[in-house]
Amino acid sequence: MTESFTTRKEFVRLHAEFPVRYKFLSKEVEIQEDAIFEGITARMGGDGLLLHGKIPSFNWIPALLMGKIHIGVNLLIPSLDTAIKCLCQVAWIEEITENKDRCSLGLRFLEISKEDQDQVMKYLIRSQVRKS
Repeated sequence: MTESFTTRKEFVRLHAEFPVRYKFLSKEVEIQEDAIFEGITARMGGDGLLLHGKIPSFNWIPALLMGKIHIGVNLLIPSLDTAIKCLCQVAWIEEITENKDRCSLGLRFLEISKEDQDQVMKYLIRSQVRKS
């Protein structure tokens, strides 16, 4: 239990709001939904992000939480010319009460290049400095 808490707090999470495109991927569960979804970040750190977006079916929640379905994410950071691509696992899901067809997804990076992770952190630091 302590290990997961430590891992979760390895990177600080900062407020960051920008568009995200994402797709559900799985080798274990048949996914007939091939759509690319659009969402928005709320907070982000070097190890993951908080995404507000849609899930095609609430029946997918157990598979998402058990890591049987992953999410391929394109981070559309405003200051960058190209999207940052990463593969994420869902850590938790929460309903957004005022918007029933969307939910909050706590995502943990499974695959992101060191260079892209550095780009994310630079963006977060710059955006926090501008707010001060």
